[in-house]
This record gives sequence, C-alpha cells and structure tokens, in this order.
Amino acid sequence: MAAPRRDTRGIVDAAELFARVRFHRREPAEPLRPYLEHYWLIDWDLTEPYVSHVVPHPSVNIVFQRYGDRNLAEVTGIGLGLFAQKLEGRGRVCGIQFRPGGFRPFAPDRPVSDWTGRRVPLSRTALAVTSAALSETSAARALLDPEDEDARVAALDTFLLGLGPRPDPQADLAMALVDRIRTDRAIRRVGDFAREQGLSARALQRLFAEYVGVGPKWVILRYRIHEALERAETDRAVDWAALAVDLGYADQAHLVRDFTATVGVPPTAYAQAVR
Repeated sequence: MAAPRRDTRGIVDAAELFARVRFHRREPAEPLRPYLEHYWLIDWDLTEPYVSHVVPHPSVNIVFQRYGDRNLAEVTGIGLGLFAQKLEGRGRVCGIQFRPGGFRPFAPDRPVSDWTGRRVPLSRTALAVTSAALSETSAARALLDPEDEDARVAALDTFLLGLGPRPDPQADLAMALVDRIRTDRAIRRVGDFAREQGLSARALQRLFAEYVGVGPKWVILRYRIHEALERAETDRAVDWAALAVDLGYADQAHLVRDFTATVGVPPTAYAQAVR
C-alpha cells in the first residue's frame, strides 16, 4: 500500500479547516496496511466554534473523540450525505479510516451495509467484546491521552491488532474493485464493469452490500463528486462542461445537479466561495 494520501478529496473548504485545526494522516503498522487507508489525527483549540463539512468516502471509520471533558468511541458507517461536525473549545480525534471493503475482516458477523448511515458506540458492538480493549471510555482515554503523536499511532496499532482481522478473499476482491473505480475514470456503468470482472451485475451488487456497504453505482458517483470538489478548490479556471465529460456525465447539467445535491451549492458558487 502507498503512503497516506495527500489530497483533500471529500473535505469541504479544506484550506479553511486546516487553518483552524492540526490535521495529520499517518500510516498504520505493516500488517494492517492491506485493510486501512490511514489513521487521521486532529487537534484543535478554538476561540470560536467552527463547523467542518465532509463529503464522506465509501469507507467505514472507527473514531475516538475528545470534546472538552467527554471521551467517546464509535464505529461510523458510510455517510450517505454531507457530514457536518461542530468543533469548539479544545478537542482531539483519532480516527481509523478503513479501505472500502477493508472493515469486514474485523467485523465478519454482519454485512457492512448494516453500518451504513449509522454511528454506533464502540461499546455496543462485537468489536468491544473481541478486543481486550475495553469499555468505550477506557478505549478513548488510552488512545487520546498521549500528547506524542507517535504514541497515539502505536496505541491505534495495538487496538486494531488486538481485533485480529480474519483473511477473507472476498474482502480482497471488494477492495481491489473499489480501487479500480477510484482510479479508472472509464468505469461508468455498473453492468459493463461487472462483465469486465466476470461477474453478473447482481453478484457485484451483493458483494458491495456485504463488504463495502453501498452499491457500485453510489461509489462511482461519489468519487466523481470528490474529483469535482477538489478541482473547484485547486483550479482557478475549471471548464465545467469538459470536466463533466471527463467524469462520465452526459452533460454539465448532470454534474451540477449531483454536486449541488451533495455539497449544498452549485460548483461555480462553491469555487467562488472557497477563493
């Protein structure tokens, strides 16, 4: 697996967020890398409240959070809409972002679609029983207390290795297929993609429901929006009609419709606002 991504895909107005918080991505221990995108660590100390917004990736996360004197730990399934989080005072988050398809080996008792759109306290999941780790609050303390970032990463490694992920060829297949969708813009139709992989469209849908948590069409559309969001922030002269074609849309109007429905404003208005 490559080092953690440096892009800002999915983060709405990334420059504004990074001006207010300390944000780092870190690589997990080698045995965990086949299953994880990265760890993400955030610290803040704000004089005024700030609301961050993210267009979620098709990934499950385990999140350990400290807001003031409250410590929380939860499993967050794939968010279907724009995710908003209010940050105020002092706080810290240690997050684990699984690769799409990579969470199921840690929680093989249920399809990943059962987690979609949900935020479940860690103490109410089978993960809390499997790991020697703990109650919800003790887990959060063990992972959030260290001031040294390396120590927090080591604690996250220990936590996940204690869960003992189970090798699963179907999880490997799901992760590989989502990687194809993420990197190959030519993939536009679920039926065509399924046939290329020697699968029926129905078999592909079942695989994604069991191991990713959303359907392949949803994944294709979400990665299109991530691309458009980043282009709006980094390119001062976006040709939206050309980008729509490049991303596989029938026309610019379809891109504008999907972007607006996901982010809340049209892409041109968003591009103006972040600049």
